[in-house]
Amino acid sequence: MKNTQQNIDKAENNVLHTYNRFPIVLEKGEGVYLYDVDGKEYLDFGSGIGVMGLGYHYQGFDEALKGQIDKLTHTSNLFYSDSLADTAQKLVAASEMDKVFFTNSGAEAVEGAIKAARKYAYNKDGRTDHEIIAMNQSFHGRSMGALSVTGNPSYQKAFKPLMGGVKFADFNKIDSVKSQINERTCAIILEVVQGEGGIYPAEPAFLKEIKEICESQDILLIFDEIQCGMGRTGELFAWQQYGIAPDIMTCAKALGGGIPVGAFLLNEKAAKSSLVPGDHGTTYGGNPLALAAVGTILNIFEEDEIVKHVQKMTPYLEKKLDTLIEKYDFLVQRRGMGFMQGLIVKDKAVGEIIKNCQAQGLIILSAGTDVLRLLPPLIITETHIDEMIIKLEQSFLGEK
Repeated sequence: MKNTQQNIDKAENNVLHTYNRFPIVLEKGEGVYLYDVDGKEYLDFGSGIGVMGLGYHYQGFDEALKGQIDKLTHTSNLFYSDSLADTAQKLVAASEMDKVFFTNSGAEAVEGAIKAARKYAYNKDGRTDHEIIAMNQSFHGRSMGALSVTGNPSYQKAFKPLMGGVKFADFNKIDSVKSQINERTCAIILEVVQGEGGIYPAEPAFLKEIKEICESQDILLIFDEIQCGMGRTGELFAWQQYGIAPDIMTCAKALGGGIPVGAFLLNEKAAKSSLVPGDHGTTYGGNPLALAAVGTILNIFEEDEIVKHVQKMTPYLEKKLDTLIEKYDFLVQRRGMGFMQGLIVKDKAVGEIIKNCQAQGLIILSAGTDVLRLLPPLIITETHIDEMIIKLEQSFLGEK
């Protein structure tokens, strides 16, 4: 443990303490496993909070990035690049949207989506008092605009006043949404599957009614697919499970396979009547290295049928998790879709279970105070699921 403590002490002396990190210093990854500086192996069912969709060192990914580094890593958005042209075309086609703006993160994608929605409304009537409806228990990011539409007061309290013109409704309760709508409403933003809020999938009827409201009143519908997108639920994007398309969509996390990148995408209606030159920009967003990562990820998803693999493995994962629900009284429910699953815990500390899992060599996450969150790489097999179940059960029993 000498290497571990030395690294922790050095980091704590120099890094602003905004995270309560686990006392693990990770050094390398391979496949679906991580290794710390002392050589301990961890089965990774957190995938960097959903980022490492293909695990670590997936064949062809590293090579593509190395090749791009040898050519060009940055141009600024004052110029075109071949990776911009190719990757934009691929992502627009895969997402069933019409235009894309590349960012550096999910929070930046949400910021851009908010600006696009407000500009769309401004172009209609010239007013600057438009409102956005967001969902309670949602999470959209930590920057000021994204925080303003995040439905968790504990995240917001110290940073008020936030962006004005935001109202909150209850997820999956359509009457709550309807009660917030007025003539100033310009957008409704929601996660198709709430992540940080506790792994809550949207109910089909809820999404259907929201879509109908938005179409009838010319309100833009924004889907946040940052965590639930990129194959995690069994479709490339979670909204495709429902057949209900947004006007604007945000994505990030697994989009770059570990390279920081995000995007917001717009349909033709939103794109042609919102942002124009001078309205929005980014120095690093859409740089050639990040877009080489995105393009390679999209190629691998298609060629290796990653989404079909998630569809194939999901029943096995759900069956194994449901068996745990039946076996342990403190596990009261499973929620989720595909490889985005949550186990709801009662009368037992989630934090202690997670620490016990780490002792067993298993990384899982929490969502709120009572949910064990599983976001494994999309390449896991039945063997990995079986190993996870064994380690998880050992952690329940407090075995070391």
